[in-house]
Formats: sequence, C-alpha cells, structure tokens
Amino acid sequence: MTAPAIDTEPLDRAVAELREGSASWAAAPIAERIVLLERLLPRIADGAAETAAAGARAKGYGPDSPWAAEDWAGAPWALAQNVSAYLHVLRRIAAGKDPVDARAVHEGNGRTWVDVFPATGWDTLLLNGFTAQVWMRAGTSAQQVRDRAAGEYRGRPGRPAVALVLGAGNVAAITALDILHKLYVEGQVVVAKMNPVNAYLRRHFELAFAEFVERGWLRFVDGGAAEGGHLAAHDGVDAIHVTGSDRTHDAIVWGTDEQAAQRRRDDTPLLGKPFSSELGGVSPCIVAPGPWSEADFRFQAEHIVTSKMNNSGHNCIASQILVLPAEWDGTERLLEQIRKVLRELPPRTDYYPGADQRLGAVLKAHPKAETHGDGPCRVLVPDITDHDDMLITDEVFGSALGVVRLPGATAAEFLRHAVDFANDKLSGTLGATLIVHPRTEKHHRSAVEAAVAGLRYGTLGVNCWSAIGFLLGYTPWGAYPGHTRQDIGSGIGFVHNAFMLEDIEKTVLRAPFAPAPRGLFAGSPSLSPRPPYFVTNRTARTTIERVTRFTAAPAIAKLPGIFASALRG
Repeated sequence: MTAPAIDTEPLDRAVAELREGSASWAAAPIAERIVLLERLLPRIADGAAETAAAGARAKGYGPDSPWAAEDWAGAPWALAQNVSAYLHVLRRIAAGKDPVDARAVHEGNGRTWVDVFPATGWDTLLLNGFTAQVWMRAGTSAQQVRDRAAGEYRGRPGRPAVALVLGAGNVAAITALDILHKLYVEGQVVVAKMNPVNAYLRRHFELAFAEFVERGWLRFVDGGAAEGGHLAAHDGVDAIHVTGSDRTHDAIVWGTDEQAAQRRRDDTPLLGKPFSSELGGVSPCIVAPGPWSEADFRFQAEHIVTSKMNNSGHNCIASQILVLPAEWDGTERLLEQIRKVLRELPPRTDYYPGADQRLGAVLKAHPKAETHGDGPCRVLVPDITDHDDMLITDEVFGSALGVVRLPGATAAEFLRHAVDFANDKLSGTLGATLIVHPRTEKHHRSAVEAAVAGLRYGTLGVNCWSAIGFLLGYTPWGAYPGHTRQDIGSGIGFVHNAFMLEDIEKTVLRAPFAPAPRGLFAGSPSLSPRPPYFVTNRTARTTIERVTRFTAAPAIAKLPGIFASALRG
C-alpha cells in the first residue's frame, strides 16, 4: 500500500516561516519574553469559557454538565497555571536572582531534592497541604542543581531551531504546554501539528498565542500521520516532541516497513534528530493497609475513581491497576465504596477513537468483569491473578480498572511486594499513586520512605493522584529516566519544568490524606476541602472556573467566591 497523497505546501511554508523567525526568538531578551506571557494570560481568560465548552461538546455533553469541570481544569486553568509558573521563575531571573532559591535545594542521605511547590503564597492558600519535590539523579549536588537551572537564560542559550510538537488528542492543554516548554525552556520556535481528535482547538490556541504566531515563532497545522511524518523528516525541523503512544514514536523513528524491526535492532533510526516524548503506560494506584474510618473509605474511593474516570480514562496517567493488600480487612470495604461511586456518577461515553474495541477486548478477556453505568463502560475487574493479563501489560486508554491483590501481613511487607510488582510487571514509568494513612506512615516510616524512593516513576503522588503533577507547571512531567529509543517505554525527557531544572529523576507530590476539617483527626491537617478535580465534587466546574480567572489575574477580591464554591463541593 502507498501512503495517501498530502498537500505539503502549507507544511513546508510553515517550516520556512519559522526558520526565518527562529533567530529573532533566540535573541529575544528575557524582559520581552516576560511581557509576552503577561499578555498571554488575559487572552487565555477571555477565551476560557469558549475553549472549555468546545471540549465538552466534543466529548458529548454540555458546557454546564458536571463533567465539564475537567474541560476547565485540563484546558484554560492548566494553561494559565503553567504560564504563571514560568512568569514566577522568569521574573526572579530578570530581578537578578537565581531561578531556584538556595533554601529550596537540599542534600541528605546521598540524595539532592528541590522543593518546587508551593512556590508562591497563592499556591499555599489555594492548594493548602499540597507539596512537591523534584528528586535529582544520583550524584547531582545541590550546587550543580543551582548552577545548571535555567541555562537558556544564564549563559547557555540554545541555537536558533525549529521544533515539531505532535499534539495529543485527549487533554486540551497538552499541545499548548508542550509549545510553551519548547519556546521558553529550550528556546526553539514551534510548528504544532494538531491531533485530528481535537483539531477543533486550533482556532482557540491561535487566538491565545496570537502574538507568537504574528511574529513568526509559532505555526499550527492540521493533519494525520502522513503530515506528521512529513514534518518529522523535514530538513527544516531540528527537534521533535510527541505526546501519544509508543507506536507513534516507533513509526517515526524506525518506520513501518518490513525493515523497521531490523533498524531497531541495529539502532539505525530513520531520524537522528533530538526526540523527546511522553507516551503513557499502565499506571498503578497502590493502597497501603491502615486504620481507615468509614469516611476515609468513601473519600479515597472517590479519589481512586477520579483517577480512572476523569476524561473517561482517556489519560496517559489514568489509574489502570489498583494494587490492594490481600490480607487487609479494608480491601473489600474499599472496593464496595468504589462500586458505589461508579454507579452514582452521571452517564457519559468513552469518546476516544477505538475505546469501544479496547473495552470490548477487556470484557472478552474477563467475561465475569463488572460493569457499572450504562453500556460497556466503567469496567471493574476485581481480582486479577495472572500477571501477564492485558490490563497489566497494555494501556487500555479507557474506563477499565483492574485490581491486583498482593500479600503482606504488615504494611511494610505489602509495600515491598507492591513496589516490586509495579516496577517489574507493569508497563511504563510515567506515574504512580500511593495512598497511605498518616498513622500508617508514622508507624512504618522507613517502609514508606523506601517505597517512595524505590518506585521508578517520573511522578509519584502520595495521597495525590499523580496527574496533578501534569497541571502545576513547577513539577517536571515525563517518564522515569532510563528509556532509550530502542526501548522507548513511557518516553524520554521532561516538560512543564518552570524552574528549568536538569538531571531530574522524578517528582514526588504529597496531598492531605483527608479533607478539612476531618484531616485534623486523621493526622493530615490542612485547609483544603474535597479537591475540585474529584469527579464527585458538586461545585467543581464553578470552582475551577473561578480559580482559572484568579490564576490569570490574581486579586484578593476573587478569593471569597473561590472559597465559597470550594467549601460547597
């Protein structure tokens, strides 16, 4: 079969215009780059409602649906939050400060880490109790962390270059955030090919990024695999970033013909350009046994279901395997609460192309699987014993959750089994979530610390769905280091890295185990109510809309409305 003919003229023209503009972007002083971001924020706010509504309609529900909260969080808020994060760091540099405060960089027990969140007082107020650290690769000193950060602005600027961003089709903000990373962290101008699934976002992005487009630093194009392949091979494109699947990466790097496998074995790629990627995988949610109350079971069931059902499971970081202690009397109680939450959610469809076939394959492999809701959706496989099961080896990218029960008479024993299972059996290294009661952590501190250190994932959320690391801007996002182009796994490189750190190993997020005020009695005191990103939050859409507008233009007068909505959730 021959590849379909495509019109390459607009693609070639976009690359030529970007090459012409690349030198002016590379020479743009930091003050100008800051002003461009400051003017970007109000355009994000002005188009926020229309952008979120477009996402909702594309997924099959209205802009006022409870599900539409995810379209605010995953589009305008994520973009505004990341722009704000870049602004915070760039303003520090422009003021003559180091990008990272020396007090945020720590060394101890042979490891170096950086406190990256909260970064501002607003962060502490709006996400009280949420923290994030970036762990550096072994052998990296605190001084090296400080010296190497933000090289683009501290004597190590990149040369003028054109980057190709191959956009993802699931979460609206992904393409926009990858564009920001290439422009601001790597100093490259960008041709962004929209994914056919959400190409409707192109006009919204072109309005938001209008100044970058007008000045020849950014171009948007449409098309499928053929257009992407043409751009990837284009002599005028210097670097590539893709968010998608390992199949997309391999098709570009090794080809799809009968020689592709041999090229891969010989490590003779079709393209030798710098290639970064974020490619998903099978993400675990590990639950340590502990002294949970009935309210804890309900809250964490909502948390786990959120990590699965957000965006109908069409997230590269959606929880796919729930790892539970076989010997804990709370395992069945938690599963029963999960079933209740799944049944109570309003209806929606698995909209992403191929979801029906993927869920059908799960049901065929598991004829006794449970379904909750209308149609073959919200699939729960409550007891997987075969570690070669498709839910363990393959990303489903849909609303199916598998349960694996592991032995361990104590929390410490269970965690050792869980870490080995996640590292050695599950496909991918993008992100993992660990849920542990504060009293369990207190009584098994060394075991929990060993689990946090031992899990080989680019983002680990402790009592926090690891996807939150995608949103914050200060938290680098990517697979755990070690993948190669021959064995690409969950990808290579980190994006969303506002502090522009190098030598990253992983990000560790932490959140309160229980919401306020109950968290005080559970041992995780904070001011945070039920998180607005929970799929069960009754006022989520309103809260996230208000947070979006606050993030774009902070003002104390906006806070009462945010808190009033959040507390009703």
